[in-house]
Order: sequence, then structure tokens, then C-alpha cells
Amino acid sequence: MKKTLATLLLMALIFSGVLAVAEQKWISDDNKAFFADLLTDLMRAYETPSKDDDTRIDTDLAQIRLVSESDWEIASAIAEHWRDVYLDDDYPLFVYKEGEQLASALKETSLRDSERHAFVLLGYELKNGEMQPELVGRCDAAAAAARSFPSAIIVCSGGATGDNNPKLHTEAGMMRDYLIRKCGIDAARIHIDEDAMTTLQNAKNTMEMLKQQDIKTITIVTSTYHQRWGQAIYNAAAALYRKYFDYSVEIVGNYCFDIEPAHDVYRYDDRIAINQIAHLLGVPLEMSM
Repeated sequence: MKKTLATLLLMALIFSGVLAVAEQKWISDDNKAFFADLLTDLMRAYETPSKDDDTRIDTDLAQIRLVSESDWEIASAIAEHWRDVYLDDDYPLFVYKEGEQLASALKETSLRDSERHAFVLLGYELKNGEMQPELVGRCDAAAAAARSFPSAIIVCSGGATGDNNPKLHTEAGMMRDYLIRKCGIDAARIHIDEDAMTTLQNAKNTMEMLKQQDIKTITIVTSTYHQRWGQAIYNAAAALYRKYFDYSVEIVGNYCFDIEPAHDVYRYDDRIAINQIAHLLGVPLEMSM
């Protein structure tokens, strides 16, 4: 029963409104099978690492390059980021400590205060139209980060989620209100996307907002188990924007609310990330749980 529920939840995460993202033709039809190979090999390298992983990934990239240099640039960005974030055991996650007023962990990184930096705060499902403790924790982390870097903006993303939400409260709207009322963050610094229902839609919707604000660097603020997954999606979207819209934005950090996932399916974050990247690119990919 638990496995069935987890599978249903995964399908909802992957397919809820996501297929519309793939309407834009990003890559050559001749390269879709090679992209599928690459994404599968990236996932395998994380789940069952072997000495042949780099060779397989490099071979996939070489095949893609033979078809299209443009496609190869996108594929390389996805693969190198995956290697850095998922395959590097030393990749650091910076964790918010409950009650902190300032993000001391981020102060020790290379992140610099700038009006061209954004803290991208990702939503979490509402319950009875209200924020759950996990989303409150993410907001507290974003508030601490915003106090430490007072020139940066905050972008909140998340739609009207959860059962028993007759007033259609949105994650982004609730986050904005909490940041203003409870955390004292200036409303002028907060931008919201109230439509996203998945992590992929978070990235798709806010990438356009970041472009309009001429943001150059971002830090993703979410839960620890969601951080690598979120970064992988944003990195893939950024690669497309860089190639097709002449807009470059760099993920320069992360800040996490430390919590165990409430649903077992979220422990398959790498598989969800790979599936969502595939849908973003319009690549047919079937991956069992």
C-alpha cells in the first residue's frame, strides 16, 4: 500500500502541469535518445556508482555533440552540475539553525551582498490552506538569509496546493505574508510566483522573473532533502535560458531547513529530478520506482 501511494505521489509530482513545459522544442529529435541515455547514466552513477561512470557519461556527451553542438552545451551543463552536486561526496549543504536571526553559515561562503542576487524560496504543500511547519522552517531560513544580505531580493514560488483549501491560498502568498508580518522583511524585496505546482514549474516560472529583474546569481532555499533536486532542475532551466534567451544566471549557493522528508517518495529525489529534467527537455524517459 505504501509503495502504491508513493508511486502515485511521484506521478503527481512529475506530471501535474509539467507536460506544458515541453511544448518548446529545446533539443534535436535526433538527440533525444542520447539525452535519455545521459540522464539514465547520471542517475545510475549516483545510485550505484562504479569506476566506469565517467566514461559512460563522457560517451553520452560525445554522442550528443556529434549531432548538435548546441545540444551538447545544454547536456554538458546538466552533466557537470550533476557531477558537482550529486556525485561529489564533499558537496556542502549549508543548514539554517533554528532561531538564527542571521545566516551565519552563508556568511562564511563566497556569497556577496548584491541587488542582483536572489534567494529563491521554494514552497511546500499547504494543509487546510495553511503553511505546515516545514514551510515555516524554509521561510525562517530565507528570512535569516535576507537579513544577512540586505540588498538581495527574495523570490517565493508555489501555487494553491493541498486538500481543503477552499480559498485557494497559495504557498507563495502565504510565504510572502509570513516574511513580512512575522519576519519583518520589507515587502518591496519579495517577488512571488503563485502558479507553480511542481519543482519544475518553480524553475520555469521564476526563471522568467529572474530574467526580468536582471538577477545574476541565486541561492536556493528549501529543505535539505529537496536541495540537490531543486538545484538540478534550476540548473537545467538556466542552461536553456542561457542558450535560447541570452540570459545567464548562476546558482552560487544553497541554504536549507534541515528536516527528514514526510513522504518516502521524496527519498528518490534523484529520480524525480531526472524525470523532471527529461520533461523539461521533451525527452521520453521511463524510470520505475
